[in-house]
Amino acid sequence: MDLKDYLEDTATQVDKLVYRYFGETCGELGEASSHLLLAGGKRLRPVMLILSADAIRKGSSIDLMPAALALELTHSFTLIHDDIMDGDVVRRGVPTVHTKWNMPTAILAGDVLFASAFEFIAMTDAPDNAKVRAISMLGRTCVQICEGQHMDMSFESRDDVLEGEYLKMVEKKTGVLYAASAGIGGILAGGNPSYVDALYHFGLGIGMAFQIQDDIIDLLAPPAVSGKDQASDLREGKKTLIAMKALEKGFDLSEFRRDLSPAEVDAIIKKLESLGVLEEVRMSARDLIKNGKKRISILPDSEEKQLLSDLADYFLSRSY
Repeated sequence: MDLKDYLEDTATQVDKLVYRYFGETCGELGEASSHLLLAGGKRLRPVMLILSADAIRKGSSIDLMPAALALELTHSFTLIHDDIMDGDVVRRGVPTVHTKWNMPTAILAGDVLFASAFEFIAMTDAPDNAKVRAISMLGRTCVQICEGQHMDMSFESRDDVLEGEYLKMVEKKTGVLYAASAGIGGILAGGNPSYVDALYHFGLGIGMAFQIQDDIIDLLAPPAVSGKDQASDLREGKKTLIAMKALEKGFDLSEFRRDLSPAEVDAIIKKLESLGVLEEVRMSARDLIKNGKKRISILPDSEEKQLLSDLADYFLSRSY
């Protein structure tokens, strides 16, 4: 099976679980909690867990679907809270939760999904000691995500953010959830410590590359393609790798921290391309992908191992 078909099939499986557990929610809070879940998404974190589990023990993912859903719930909780902090109004082509309802309801909706994720791991058909390790990994991951989000916000008021600080922020804000998706898949499938560590660091590296590519998509993709506001990072003054490398070349993007017309965004993109900024940023992401793929070289050869490698490449080739 090629990656495109695999992603579609897995997303369908996850969607069925989403609708089973969240399709007929009761009350305003239930509707708010399920809002982004029901709006779709690529379900990439469940894919990572399922592929990692089957790379350890083929067929093991059949019993691990609740855990796969748990990673999607965790992702959705972070999106709801992230949209509040960034003031975004559109996500996955629908109004953000705090826009459709209100901020207190959105905060609670995120909290509901956060708590539910641990419940779904507990529901998974796996040895208790493996579930304890998985829950521990997810708990630690959620703390790191919060730390990464705090770093991201604090950078907005600083003019001296270093590239190393940015990469640490990306590692915590985005990389660790992909790392946990792969690592938890390996743990629940009964993988040995070396294999679980390899999967975890594979997910960490390609997850960081995913965020760097996301920053590029934020700048380049119109809302009709991405389902999000275009160039929101520019308007919000985000210290992205794009902004840092542009500043190194004398192009200060902080002056564009305001509402921008489509023509202004196009002019900024053209200048960044002419300066070679976007190519340098893409190269950084490619290096992370390359190093991540090296991590899983110790795994036995299998269709799932190859699909994990293909997934890493997809993280860079995607346009939304």
